[in-house]
Amino acid sequence: MLGSERRTRRAALGVAALAVVGLLGAVALQASPATSEASRAAAPETKLRLSAPADTTVIPDAYLVSLAEGEPAAVAAEHAEFGVTVDRVFTRALRGYSARMTAALARRVAADPRVRTVTLDRRVSAASQLLPPGIARVGAPSSQTQAGDGAGDVDADIAILDTGIDVDHPDLHVVGGVDCVSDGALLGTSPSEPSTDPAGYDDPRGHGTHIAGIAAARDNGVGVVGVAPGARLWAVRVLDSAGNGSLGTLICGIEWVTANAGTIDVANMSLSGLDPDLGCRDGALHEAICGSVAAGVTYTVAAGNASADAEDYSPASYAEVVTVSALADYDGKPGGLGTNPQPLDCLGEDDEFAEFSNYGEDVDLIAPGVCILSTWHGGRYVELTGTSQAAAHVAGAAAIYRAAHPSATPAQVRAALLAAASSDWVSRTDPDGRPDRLLDVSKL
Repeated sequence: MLGSERRTRRAALGVAALAVVGLLGAVALQASPATSEASRAAAPETKLRLSAPADTTVIPDAYLVSLAEGEPAAVAAEHAEFGVTVDRVFTRALRGYSARMTAALARRVAADPRVRTVTLDRRVSAASQLLPPGIARVGAPSSQTQAGDGAGDVDADIAILDTGIDVDHPDLHVVGGVDCVSDGALLGTSPSEPSTDPAGYDDPRGHGTHIAGIAAARDNGVGVVGVAPGARLWAVRVLDSAGNGSLGTLICGIEWVTANAGTIDVANMSLSGLDPDLGCRDGALHEAICGSVAAGVTYTVAAGNASADAEDYSPASYAEVVTVSALADYDGKPGGLGTNPQPLDCLGEDDEFAEFSNYGEDVDLIAPGVCILSTWHGGRYVELTGTSQAAAHVAGAAAIYRAAHPSATPAQVRAALLAAASSDWVSRTDPDGRPDRLLDVSKL
């Protein structure tokens, strides 16, 4: 289980800072059949993905069903006839459906030759104008958008898959979204179709609003400014008011993003947890992200806050996403001369690798993630710490690049971000000995 995003006691514009947990439960290690022929030949038990007995994240009688063939709605309807309660049907990022059923029914579903995998669903959880040091450190004031000059919006669209976004925050350009939670989806009581009512994706917790502000707070003379000021924000609510969700709610959000891939340029997922990478045919989260990336959406994700190798965490370990570790920065400048404002809360020395951040070969970039000031629900501003905040910086950078190169593929966006990145930080503090490149949007 992942450690929580760190809490800072320092008030930000008169508001005490808060923290949010971010995690994903473990999955079984069975590989999925690669072809529909293999699916037909496989025994039902080999297609069932059951978590370890000690896995407390499992949602009783909740499953994800992926198909090797067949039309998802039709197959789901057939299975409903013998007792399966279908929640949502997926047709884009993942072909299949989420449902509630007994273990006996799950075995019966797995026996259908059209079914590729049946996976237990699990809970997931999240955490006058100023130019925050992190925004300065990644070169946003010198980028083509000149963040902080008081003018201009970035012509790009960013989806924030999180707790929602404060739709009325004056510093954020929220243009729409979807609610995949409805404060009941975790228990299987959600409607079969996600809601696009703004009241549903308004942020009751604050974490998604914080991420949105780092990526795209407006350059409007108030509050803070983001990496890609004024970029259009889409609130994809996959976590409820307690910061909880499931693989099903995450895939619902990814499905919605994929359906709108013609509009959305970048999707940020500040979620991470222990989860072995089974590849693009895992019948669950990785397969959905692969489908969404194939549709043209660039995904930025947090490396995780466990001081561990990111190879054991998802979606951080996925090759298709841009994975981000966290840097401590207190003055917005290189050189390691900044002063830690709160040694007990702002973890790490200036320009050094954040002590809580995951690391490893799966990490693509490093960005500021310690005591980051950003927007909060209720029109407020607070500081939070975590790789969630680092990933949000990269989401803004990806949006800047897509605004200038609207036809760029996710692979091209990633390559451009890496090519522009620098080594101008105390890179010897990277635990794995392979220093991550520091995000630099001034060179995009």
